[in-house]
Amino acid sequence: MHEKYNKEILNLIRSMQNIDYINPDDIPNIDLYMDQVTTFMEEHLKSSKRFDDDKILTKTMINNYTKNNLLPPPVKKKYTKEHMLLLIFIYYFKNFLSISDIKNVLDPISEKFFQSEDDRNLDDIYKEIVALAQDNVNSQLRDIIRKLKKSNDTYANIKDPEEKKILSRFAFICMLSFDVWVKKNIIENIVDDTLGKKK
Repeated sequence: MHEKYNKEILNLIRSMQNIDYINPDDIPNIDLYMDQVTTFMEEHLKSSKRFDDDKILTKTMINNYTKNNLLPPPVKKKYTKEHMLLLIFIYYFKNFLSISDIKNVLDPISEKFFQSEDDRNLDDIYKEIVALAQDNVNSQLRDIIRKLKKSNDTYANIKDPEEKKILSRFAFICMLSFDVWVKKNIIENIVDDTLGKKK
């Protein structure tokens, strides 16, 4: 039973190598209406859903992002490719950051690079970030596999397979959670330091 559990976890970890990224070239270079934006995001990020009936992005969410100044308002009810790129960043950040932290992270990027005439624009930044993330996937997965092995090794001497599985799974979840907590804490400290809120 424990070996089957490990195979399932390893298969899950390996599947993360095929994680979906929205390629900037896939985003239409024409402005889109709200329904087109939500449909596009739904189609391109569906593999990141936890449950089939989860919504990637709704009209209400987009309106709230605009109301909270995370997203510049649309022009004549249409969203540009740059709006789409910001929405993608918001989509990922909202899983672990508060709306105010996301705003503080994105504000300098939006102010300097949204509809920028400079050499560097949001499209370039997004391409660079995707490349960085893709380069980092394998080292992240190796680290997760090390944590799985360590959580298994910690309880290797337990005779009862069900107890071993429960404790190994709990240890694995705790190790991953601590990793997320540390990284989230670092991000929050960077945001606070940028705003001059550092204690």
